[in-house]
Amino acid sequence: MNISVKSLTEKSLIQQAEAAIRTCLADIPFSKIDEVVVERGTDDRRDLEISARFGKLRKRLIVEAKSSGQPRIARQAATNLRLLRQSSPSIYGVFAAPFITPQTGEQLTEQDIGYVDFAGNCRLCFDSVYIRREGRANRFTEKRDLRTLYSPRAESVLRVLLGDPKRSWKVQELATAAGVSLGLVSNVKGLLEAREWLASGEGGMKLAQPRKLLDEWRRVYRLDRSRRYDFFTLDSITTIEQKIADACKRQSSPYALAAFSAAARYAPAVRYQRVFAYVDMDIDGLAKTLSLKPVDSGANVTLMEPYDRGVYLDSREIEGCKITSPPQTYLDLFILRGRGEEGADFLLSNVMEPAW
Repeated sequence: MNISVKSLTEKSLIQQAEAAIRTCLADIPFSKIDEVVVERGTDDRRDLEISARFGKLRKRLIVEAKSSGQPRIARQAATNLRLLRQSSPSIYGVFAAPFITPQTGEQLTEQDIGYVDFAGNCRLCFDSVYIRREGRANRFTEKRDLRTLYSPRAESVLRVLLGDPKRSWKVQELATAAGVSLGLVSNVKGLLEAREWLASGEGGMKLAQPRKLLDEWRRVYRLDRSRRYDFFTLDSITTIEQKIADACKRQSSPYALAAFSAAARYAPAVRYQRVFAYVDMDIDGLAKTLSLKPVDSGANVTLMEPYDRGVYLDSREIEGCKITSPPQTYLDLFILRGRGEEGADFLLSNVMEPAW
């Protein structure tokens, strides 16, 4: 059973942190916990102090327990723990959270701070002691966090940011460009700042880590949110793409060639034998107009009803056809395993990253 991080109180956070550290030390024959002191409300901001022996070595594990294991939260806690360590060589700082991201783990290791998640996965390294546990199933998840950042409306904000990572945005400007509320932009801003993927200054906010954002997005992105219709045509690829574009234009209906059809216009080296397009009109009617035959296999045309109109955001017109933006094209391609992944990597390396 997964447990929501949001449901944890300060008291339960500290209890879970203590239990996790006990789990980490349980199978270490030369370790013994002598005393546990809860320090809630003290001026030095420590949450928990565990006095333990490791053979003849005595160590005080000073623990900060947080509800989020994102890098920014961990960095702030690590600063406090390093200051405490300066007061006594017997202190070792430990960051505890329900779930700790790989980026956070690397960051804490570099700062010589230990860490433990609430499943008992940990890294503790001090003096001659090294304890590391990995692979324990974690009941605590970041699904709520991911659902918020990669909800359809929030994705519109991400598309705008990824469309021009060098640009600084004010909250109002970004909300207008993405067609969303100020509150949503503020929520997205907070989530990106927690990951340390956003830089803020007098000029506004801009992406500091576009590649990391894109990598996380692609891991949770689902092309099947859009309803797909598969067809076969005897027309050539370029002919049917132009016919789709012309038919949508006549109806003043939003559309955009997608996946391989879009990528080939950004990067002509991409080869493909199947048309992909988002369309906002009666697909059965469009298929009849274009003499497309519905098929269960052997399709060379896929038309999609978009799960959100944000897929059209920042679309471009190239060679007389509208195509999805580079980030949207990349995401759709990457889902199409094999040649799709190859096309996505080529688009990233040759079109997107050079512009960043």
